[in-house]
Amino acid sequence: MAETKTKATSASVEAYLSAKASPEQLTDCTALIALLSRVTKHDPKMWGPSIVGFGSYRYTYASGRTGESCLAGFSVRGRDLVVYLACDGPKQQALLPALGKFRMGKACLYFKRLADIDAQVLEALVADSIAEVALRHDVGA
Repeated sequence: MAETKTKATSASVEAYLSAKASPEQLTDCTALIALLSRVTKHDPKMWGPSIVGFGSYRYTYASGRTGESCLAGFSVRGRDLVVYLACDGPKQQALLPALGKFRMGKACLYFKRLADIDAQVLEALVADSIAEVALRHDVGA
């Protein structure tokens, strides 16, 4: 069975952001760290080489495979910032139209600048995502 590559590491969040983020993105990343720290009540930690994650939870797939992931996180992906969250519940889906200019993947919310989206709606989406994860999985301290 393949080992999960995205694990919490001791790598520096600051070094990652300095290497990947433009000056404008760095300002947005600082704001995202504040928002995600406040909502998750956890400090940022690198998960793998490119995800700034907050908190953790354990999951088990139907196949029996288990692993650990961050409760919420973000990454710099070229010109985009990506926030990782569960956003498939009805409450989250109802909030998305008020978010602003973004695109959505399965668990990835892509946007160019934090100014393009409503930070209060993002905060609600993250809080709802964490609540949804807590219902489904073993959420760690």
